[in-house]
This record gives sequence, C-alpha cells and structure tokens, in this order.
Amino acid sequence: MNIPKHIGIIMDGNGRWARGQGLLRTAGHRAGTDATRAVVRACGELGVSFLTVYVFSAENWGRPTIEVSMLMDLLVEMTRREIKNLNENNVRLRAIGDMDRLPKKTRAELRKGIEETAGNTGLTLILAISYGGRAEIVNAAKQFARDAAGDPEAIDKLDEAAFGKYMYTADIPDPDLIIRTGGDCRISNFLLWQAAYSELYITDTLWPDFDKEALVKAIEDFNGRDRRFGKVKE
Repeated sequence: MNIPKHIGIIMDGNGRWARGQGLLRTAGHRAGTDATRAVVRACGELGVSFLTVYVFSAENWGRPTIEVSMLMDLLVEMTRREIKNLNENNVRLRAIGDMDRLPKKTRAELRKGIEETAGNTGLTLILAISYGGRAEIVNAAKQFARDAAGDPEAIDKLDEAAFGKYMYTADIPDPDLIIRTGGDCRISNFLLWQAAYSELYITDTLWPDFDKEALVKAIEDFNGRDRRFGKVKE
C-alpha cells in the first residue's frame, strides 16, 4: 500500500456525535480527543511522515465564549497528558496558526510540548490552531512585502516556490491526502495554498468514531487515485 507522506484531517462531527448520544457538546469534543490519539498512533504505525489536524479554526473564535474557553482548556489538558505518549512513540509536535490569539496558558503549554518533543524523528504532528488558510496567505504576502520593500527585482522574481517559503508549512511537503469527517463537502479554509493538488476524501463518519480502520480505508481510496498534477500520463 502506498502510504501518503503527509495527511491533513478536517476533524468534523464532535457536536453531532454528542447530540446523537444525548450528551453535551463538550462530551463530543472530549471523545474527539480520543479519536485524535488513536489516529496519531495509527499514522505512526503506518509510516506517515506528517499529520496536520484542524484543531481550531480562525472562524471558531466566533463560537459561544463558554465553548471556546472549554476548548482552550481541553487543549491544555490534552497537551499535558499526551507529551509522554508522544515521546514514547517518537512523535514531534508542531503548531501553525495565529498563536498570539491563544490564551497565555494555552500558548505556554503548546510551546512546552513543542520544545519537549523537538528531538523526535518519527511522525510530525502539526496542530492547526487559530488557523485560517486565507489569513496564512495574507500573512505571507505581508512578510514578503516587508522583505521586498525597495527591491523591485525581488517582486519581479517572485514565483510560487519563493512565495511558499513564507507559509507556515515552508519546510513541510504539501498534503497528499486531506480527509474530512462528518460528511460536509467543503475545505473550510484549511491549507488553501498547500491543498492545490491534494486528494480529497470525504466520509460521513463523525470524528469521534474515526479510527485506524477508517484511516486505512481512506488510504486505500487514495491508492486508487490517478494523480497527474495537471499533466497527461503517457
């Protein structure tokens, strides 16, 4: 089986899962962390090099304050709890997004987790937090504009490869496969620049029910794709 080097996941359906169980949304988010743990382990076992999970979007800040606060606390709790497990499984932790918007406690815990796993050489787990694809592109454009100020040649020489160096994922290959759980057929502002030629896999399975078996099914579907990247195969 051809294993994608980089998988991105839009983890959707926690709220609907909780509602179906007659539980509060918070219970769905907690169940979602269990699914995340299982999928991280599965990706490591299968030989995936990079896994980017959409934890909290820039738009999610518009949710009810109590839910946002709970999610931030859950992120702190999960990071503290999982660092030992990540180290034991040689997983390196990273984060992308507007970290400045995160509460101080959440930001500090993430930074600690990133530092404590920096030497690991297996799977790289990238948490997209306070992340928006459009905002990332705008941020990259601003950084390039600052570097190119007063240098017309830099502007004329700009190409996709050069601009890509300003993205959060400059040193990470673009995702080969993007999985969305919960059945909705949209990308929701996730890795817009990087997803140009990613294969998309949509499943009705809600995130708390997504497991290694579901992941393997997605990868098997990926193996059946004819990836031409806009070209024609002879």
